[in-house]
Amino acid sequence: MIQLRHMAKHLDIKIYGRVIGVGFRWSAKGQADKLGICGIVRNVDEDRVEAEAEGEEPSLKKFLAWCRKGPFWAKVERVESAEGKMKGYKDFRVVI
Repeated sequence: MIQLRHMAKHLDIKIYGRVIGVGFRWSAKGQADKLGICGIVRNVDEDRVEAEAEGEEPSLKKFLAWCRKGPFWAKVERVESAEGKMKGYKDFRVVI
């Protein structure tokens, strides 16, 4: 029996709202590590965090769902995501 594997994908994600100073990046890293996702997350400006996430589609969907909520103190207003070109990340890192 052949078992089908999901292909790895790359998502560029922009998260808007009260996402700075609430532990969003470090919580995102925890979620990514838990889901086996590689990539980066960084603050962009006072109301936006961006992430690049690579992994299998079911894990990326769970990560994206988490991004729409964020950690306890966050107030996510909007999330945009688009598929991008794979970059071959080996782990998930918080960019400071």
